[in-house]
Amino acid sequence: MAYAAWWSFVGAASLLLGAGLTYWFTIGARTLGLVMGFGAGALISAVAFDLVLPSAQTAGRLPILVGLLAGALTFWGGDLLLERRTGGQDPVVGTQVSGLPLVLGAALDGVPESVAIGLTTLGGASVSAAMVVAVFLSNVPEGLAGTMGLRRAGWATGRIILLWSAIVAACVLAAVLGYAVLGSASPSTVALIQSFAAGAILCMLANTLMPQAYGHGGRAVGLVTVLGFIFASALAATGG
Repeated sequence: MAYAAWWSFVGAASLLLGAGLTYWFTIGARTLGLVMGFGAGALISAVAFDLVLPSAQTAGRLPILVGLLAGALTFWGGDLLLERRTGGQDPVVGTQVSGLPLVLGAALDGVPESVAIGLTTLGGASVSAAMVVAVFLSNVPEGLAGTMGLRRAGWATGRIILLWSAIVAACVLAAVLGYAVLGSASPSTVALIQSFAAGAILCMLANTLMPQAYGHGGRAVGLVTVLGFIFASALAATGG
C-alpha cells in the first residue's frame, strides 16, 4: 500500500512542480503547448499499454466497454459543470485560461490517474514506470497553466500552493483506497476500474489537454505528441 501511495505521489507532485516553475522562470505560451503535447502522447501510450491492453488480456470485452464509457461520461459531466460554473465559457480553450476551473479539471483527471497507478501494483507487481512518467509529464503543464491563471486572478502564493497540495493529497488517498479495496478483486472488476480510468483520461485529453496544447504550441505539437508516445511506449515495451 505504501508502495502505491509513494508512486502516486511522485506522479501527482508534478502539479506542484509546474506551479513552482511559474515563479522561477518565465514560461512562454509555445513552450507550455509543447510540454502539454509531449505529456498527451505519453498518456495515450499509457492508456493503451498499461490500462486497456492488460484488461483485455485478463477479462472479457464487456467490463472494458462499460469502464471506458463510464469514465468518459464521468469526466464529460464534470467538465460540463465546470463550463457552466464559468458562465458558459470553456475554461480550457484559448490563451486566457481561467485558473480555478483548470485546477478543478486537474483534480477530475488526477484521481483516476492515481487509481490507475495503484492498480498497476496489485499482486506485488512493480509499478508501471510508463504510467508514472505519463502522469508526471501531463501534470506539469496543468500545474503551469492553472497557476498562471490563479496568479492573474490575484491569488496569493500560499493559497495556490495549498490548493495544489490538497489535490496531490486527494490523488494519493485515491491510490491507497483503490489498492486496498481492489487487492483481492476479480480480473473483471480490476479491468472495469482500469478501463474507467482510461476513459476518463482519454476524454480529458480530447477536451482539455490537446486542444490547449495546439492553441499554445501550434503545428509542432503534433510532432512532440508522437515523441511522447514513442518515449512512453519504449518504457512499456522494456517492462518499465
